[in-house]
Amino acid sequence: MKIGIISDTHDNLVNLKKALDIFNQQNVNHIIHAGDFTSPFTAKILMEFKGGFSGIFGNNDGDKLLLSKAFNGNIFSQPYVFNLSQKKIVVLHEPTVVDALAESGHYDLVIYGHTHKALIKQVKNTLVINPGEAGSWLYGKATVAIANIEKMTAEIVNIV
Repeated sequence: MKIGIISDTHDNLVNLKKALDIFNQQNVNHIIHAGDFTSPFTAKILMEFKGGFSGIFGNNDGDKLLLSKAFNGNIFSQPYVFNLSQKKIVVLHEPTVVDALAESGHYDLVIYGHTHKALIKQVKNTLVINPGEAGSWLYGKATVAIANIEKMTAEIVNIV
């Protein structure tokens, strides 16, 4: 199963649409958003995706009630723990406890955002992914990640 991982879109609808196009081209089955959508109108683009969707609130997500409603209740408080394709996944926005969660061995995949810096690393048997910033407002480089959770591999993809 392929998952598309995105974070820190910060209302950049152009890049969000490009990211969705990449996910569709790569036959992604599920999208995980690691926070900082910012506004509820981002749902208009993301809800076009035909596969599954899960997201969490970030520190810049303002109207959580409208965001939750716009995404049909599929945005959660962090940390959000769930199973997908028999893998235990935890998603959070801020990186404060990322290393501890990975070191614990309780999760197959730890996903986070907030830093706007893309990262893929292996910690024991846990894959850790930060897809970077899709919005590109901070560093000017828009990225997402695509992971194959059966093989437990991932890559960072530039949004061109």
